[in-house]
Amino acid sequence: MSTATASEPIHVEDESHFEELIDSNTLVLVDYYADWCGPCKMLEPTIEEIADETDAAVLKVDIDELQAFASSKGIRSVPTLEFYHNGESVDRVIGVQDKDDLLKGLDEISG
Repeated sequence: MSTATASEPIHVEDESHFEELIDSNTLVLVDYYADWCGPCKMLEPTIEEIADETDAAVLKVDIDELQAFASSKGIRSVPTLEFYHNGESVDRVIGVQDKDDLLKGLDEISG
């Protein structure tokens, strides 16, 4: 199953699912979030638009559901957004971000 054309964010189920998605997509934006997080809710429409409007795979990682995984990734606050290119983490931003800034970030890393 190819997830490269997913037009909505992909809910990450576990660490192996995460790795599989990172490995099978050239450009990935990961949204580490929590249901109780107000800023995460503010960011959600932006994340959905980016999933719909770009070729990037957009992953959502619930830090409460996947606590050990989020911890292993060094996630200490939410929302945290991480950019991946060709399987490598290339950038990370914390807090609510402007859609244009996120799109620019994706453009920059995709070359």
